[in-house]
Formats: sequence, C-alpha cells, structure tokens
Amino acid sequence: MVAMSTDNSHAATGQVGPTAARVYQDFFVPSLFGAWAEPVADAAGLRPGQRVLDVGCGTGVHARAAARRVGPTGRVVGLDPNEAMLAVAAGSTEPVQWRRGTAEELPFPDASFDHVISGFVLMFLTDRQRALAEMARVLTPDGRLTVTTWTSLPTSPGYAAMVDLLADTVGPQAAAALRAPFSLGQSTQLHDLLSPAFGDVTVRRIDGTAQFPSIDAWVHTDIRGWTLADTLTEPQYQTLLTAARDHLARFTHDNGTVSFPAPALIATATPAHK
Repeated sequence: MVAMSTDNSHAATGQVGPTAARVYQDFFVPSLFGAWAEPVADAAGLRPGQRVLDVGCGTGVHARAAARRVGPTGRVVGLDPNEAMLAVAAGSTEPVQWRRGTAEELPFPDASFDHVISGFVLMFLTDRQRALAEMARVLTPDGRLTVTTWTSLPTSPGYAAMVDLLADTVGPQAAAALRAPFSLGQSTQLHDLLSPAFGDVTVRRIDGTAQFPSIDAWVHTDIRGWTLADTLTEPQYQTLLTAARDHLARFTHDNGTVSFPAPALIATATPAHK
C-alpha cells in the first residue's frame, strides 16, 4: 500500500479543481452521469415554458437536458458552489443561467421555480435538511422536486471492487472518498430524508450501467475526474493502475471495454407546506 494524505473535506463534499472538472465532463458524463439526464427530466415531467432549478448542477448535464425540455419559453438555472464545474458548464450552447451558490442558501425568492432537480448531490451536502427546506421554499405551490442518488455500494459491483482496490493499494482515505457517493443508497433512507420538507414522496430504483472504453479509462475517470485528482501522486496513480488491470479485469469484455451495473434511486416529491 502506498501512503497518502487525502483532503477529507473535498471527498465529503464532492469538490474538484479545474483539471478534474474537465475530466469529469469529458469522461464521467459520457460513461456514467449522462445516461441519467433524460430519465430525470422524465421523472420531473418537464414541459415547455416551465422554470427549473438544477441544484448542484456540476458541469450541467441535467440542466442542459432540462433546457431542451422547457424550450425558449422556459427558464433553467444551474447552481453549484464549484467554480471549476461552472466554468466548464458555461461552455455549453443551451440557454442555461449558471449561478454560483450553495443548496443550503439558495439565492432565489420564494416560489420562483416550477421544478427543482438535483442529480447525485444530496450525499455531499453539509446540511441536508436545511438544503431540502430551501428547495421546498423556492418551489411554487404545485411545484415538484426530483432527486437522484446512487443505490448502495454492493449493488454496483464495479465500484465495490474499485473501493476495495483503493483500500488495498492506496489506503482507507482514498477508499472512503469513492465510497461517499453511495452513502444514501437505501430507498427508506432517501424517503425519510425528504419527508420533513416534502410530502407525497415516491422513491423508485432504476437500473443503469457504467460504461468505460477500457480499464485505463475507468481508472483515469475515477481518479482524475474526482476528489482524488489532486491528492494521489503519480507513483500512487501508477500503482493503482497496474493493480486495476489485473484485479478489475472481470468487468471487461472481449473488445476491452468495461461495463457493470450502476443503479440509482429517483425520488419525486411536493413541498409539504404548500
């Protein structure tokens, strides 16, 4: 095992730097996150002319899909605390307004959106209940929240194996950073989290698939496009990559591509106080 020092605050909040944000857009979005943009828009029931807020928009994959749904008569705002993510998002051609801000203090008036969407963000919020109360506040009386989280780590065998490999080759802090996205993986857990601020909460599991061009591309994406990007040294990265080619080979196909199940939970809800 190669010793390392990881910034746990970055792992807990999912924050990345400029290089990682670019890798995230170029590799993570097509391999994993992009496939969820349309299902989220479907679950939200987005229609032309509606106003949509994407909380924790990252590089904007969900916000861009929302913009296509609401059309020129609608309005989409993408909000994120990460300047690097927003800088990448700003390069898109869809008419999205990009704003810097936190979920816990949404910089918008009451009842200013018909829909709030938030894709794979809740697990990283510093005060989840405050953030959800803010999301309820900015929704109209008949508004709707749609959020996603990954299911628990064992249901995504590729990532379970990657977490174990990180623990063995780099250390427990690195493993914890990759385990963090799966921390709200139970349906009842997500339902109970939403219930204080929202009513009519529905949670359902949808199957998904993670797909990477190769083992090397998978490791590059998970490390260079995530919170570990600035904490692993090059020798640590090479040690992990060498080990991954052997220990993760069971997820490859004859042509060298990688795929494995990556299911998610999609929850919809309405503001409880309206």
